[in-house]
Amino acid sequence: MKHFDHNAYYHPLLLGHVPPGARTALDIGCGHGVFAGKLAARGLAVTAVDRAVEADVPGVSFRRADALADDLGGPYDFVSCIAALHHMPFGTAIARFRDLVAPGGVLAVLGLAKEKTARDWAVSLASLPLSLAVRLVRDDPVDSAPVRDWSMSVDEIKAGAERLIPGARVRRHLYWRYSLVWSKPRADTR
Repeated sequence: MKHFDHNAYYHPLLLGHVPPGARTALDIGCGHGVFAGKLAARGLAVTAVDRAVEADVPGVSFRRADALADDLGGPYDFVSCIAALHHMPFGTAIARFRDLVAPGGVLAVLGLAKEKTARDWAVSLASLPLSLAVRLVRDDPVDSAPVRDWSMSVDEIKAGAERLIPGARVRRHLYWRYSLVWSKPRADTR
């Protein structure tokens, strides 16, 4: 059976949230840098960080770093985190990401959410046959990122985000994913 990268499927969704006029981007938990490369291809100056991986992608400045402890520079016009937030304490990570976003900038997270409600289970069950069908025709590169179970539901993520980044939009998606998108107010000087 072929491989289907559930995270890469949502790259266009995340790229659609890059704010007009953005010049800088930070990709947290970048893995092998596929998404960071897509940001660089749009003309952004991209810094990509990961604790475990170093990659070489044209136009991307890679750093092996701890996103919660190390100096990551910034602020950035666009901050992304794909399938890495569940490896970090949620509140600490969201507060850190928030502080790395420039006024008028955007934080875009693609994450994994635990099924805890009937709606959660319905979306996850609908993902099974779709994922299998897509694997018959797609052959995405295999990403060897570390795997860790996730524990927060979409409702818990929404509640946590509302406390730390009011106005964030959290949506459940197929393939066991959710998106969290927050635009930092221009007047915010945090």
